[in-house]
Amino acid sequence: MLLFRYIWVKMWQEIAKYGRKLVEHGLVESSFGNISVRAGDKMLITRSGSALDEITEDSVVEVEIEGTSSLDLIASSESVVHREIYRRTQALAIIHAHCPYSVVGSLRAKKAGKTSILPVDSEGQYFLGEIPVVMGGIGSRELAENTALALSEHRGAVVYSHGTFAVGKALSEAYVVTTQLEHSCRVKYLYELAEPREFHR
Repeated sequence: MLLFRYIWVKMWQEIAKYGRKLVEHGLVESSFGNISVRAGDKMLITRSGSALDEITEDSVVEVEIEGTSSLDLIASSESVVHREIYRRTQALAIIHAHCPYSVVGSLRAKKAGKTSILPVDSEGQYFLGEIPVVMGGIGSRELAENTALALSEHRGAVVYSHGTFAVGKALSEAYVVTTQLEHSCRVKYLYELAEPREFHR
């Protein structure tokens, strides 16, 4: 029992750590976005409406990955997306943020008739390759299936007009992917702003 308690505390504290980092670095507004970690056949996920820079033990709930429970009523509205990602990938941690340049990148990609964002910076090309832009309403089955499919082949994806999903073996990895997604989308936006004739290359 003491060991289980210790693990639970360490997990929610890790979620709190990266919640603060996301807000501090402008990757999400305080009361938006969500974070989860896998624990066997369950996941710990932030509660709906939780301020990511003020997470406490009560801000996190444990829900089943297979099936649903009464706690789904207070868990993040994106729980269905996290569940599907865990079911269809090897991810052990997921971060969903509302990175502004990534959202702009998704809008510009769709306007250009594209289903992905191609980084122009060398780090993005090396670490991310193409960045899928996925469709679906917030917390919908369509979004869950499309995002899980994209993340079965990529480390990160951008939901059209909404935000990023990034996965990893730990929250530290998912956080780095989130920052890389936003960095690459920011560089691409600034490059296209400076070189408008090169737009959509």
